[in-house]
Amino acid sequence: MLKVPDHQVAGHHARDGKLGPLIDDSGRFYKPLQGDERGSKEVAFYTSFSSNARIPDHIRRFFPIFYGTQLLEASDGSGLYPHLVLQDVVSGRHNPCIIDVKIGSRTWYLQASEDYIQRSLKKDRETTTLSLGFRISGLQIYDSKESGFWRPEKKLVLGFTADDVRVVLRKFVSSNSPTDSDPELDCSFAAAVYGGFTGILAQLLELKAWFEDQTIFHFFSCSILIMYDKEAILKGMSSGAEIKLIDFAHVVEGEGVIDHNFLGGLCSLIKMISEMLTSPDENPNITCLQDYEKNHSYLENGTTE
Repeated sequence: MLKVPDHQVAGHHARDGKLGPLIDDSGRFYKPLQGDERGSKEVAFYTSFSSNARIPDHIRRFFPIFYGTQLLEASDGSGLYPHLVLQDVVSGRHNPCIIDVKIGSRTWYLQASEDYIQRSLKKDRETTTLSLGFRISGLQIYDSKESGFWRPEKKLVLGFTADDVRVVLRKFVSSNSPTDSDPELDCSFAAAVYGGFTGILAQLLELKAWFEDQTIFHFFSCSILIMYDKEAILKGMSSGAEIKLIDFAHVVEGEGVIDHNFLGGLCSLIKMISEMLTSPDENPNITCLQDYEKNHSYLENGTTE
């Protein structure tokens, strides 16, 4: 039985007669192929990535499992429509806290249409994409059984300043109600979610190490989902903190060149998260600030690929 995802925080939603993704109870996520070249490009990426022997297993775990494509009844009632069949990365989580972070100080690529480039440039300039090297595209933070989730509207999220992003990343791991205007956020879950040897920061650092070497792909307009289960922490269990990369309709061949655009944004995100962790056990020794400045300068000097 196909249904609308409960925990989708960004992208096109299958509601109100619109075309969007669906899920089933077996842990699969059905994403409609975009009608232009973006759909075929995403299928091509997943096909290439899945069969590429140069991708190490410890990196594959950060990507959804690809099961192929399938014709399904579209959510907008338009009939049979091709869908990507992927792992539902939030399957099994009851009330997950999720942030969708679009990585890179540039979300467009040279081969894109002029219209797409101009639209992307406008959004990049109006958000934190240029200033931080990433922007938040959507989020949900679980509050309580009574209050449910805090899901700020898209317009508010895209209007976040750099300071707002810092606040949201703190709010994400605080016991304070996410709707509380009190600026004193306790970050009481920061160590359990961001810190430790298996936390979000450690996973991001593992991903960074791969991006420092990989020259197979350049990832434009891709997102990192950051997820954890607040209720599990409150019950004394593991946070289930995990990252997943999603949205690959704008991936291009790396042609032997390091993806400085993605790497720079990733380092900027790592730096911001690491600032919330103070002890050596919580915050591994990193040099991402220097890496981000180097990669950001590389892009500003006009080298784009």
